[in-house]
Amino acid sequence: MMTLVLSASPAKLRGHLTRWLMEVSPGVYVGRVSARVRDELWLLVTSEMESGRAVLTYPTSKNEQGFIVKVHRGEWVPTDIEGLTLMKRPVTTPEGAMKAGWSRASRMRKAGRRRK
Repeated sequence: MMTLVLSASPAKLRGHLTRWLMEVSPGVYVGRVSARVRDELWLLVTSEMESGRAVLTYPTSKNEQGFIVKVHRGEWVPTDIEGLTLMKRPVTTPEGAMKAGWSRASRMRKAGRRRK
């Protein structure tokens, strides 16, 4: 059973995918196809996607989790860590959230130690 999730996909691609898979929600496709068809559909998705993103999951017996994740133009990237596939998120910190140097409380404590 494979799952394919698309965002901002062209109508032509969505129509082609409905020939092979069932669209259970807008942009979410589920189906049981052979490995060859699955790979051909993934090639079609990656070649036809102009600006959107795609995530494909399908079962496998090659790892402990029992499935593989493929991402096309996604911010989250599958990363292998000691045999487990984890999704690595991009680090986003608002500007000015972390200042370089010591905190004010730390400087005050340090100044207090020197006086004694």
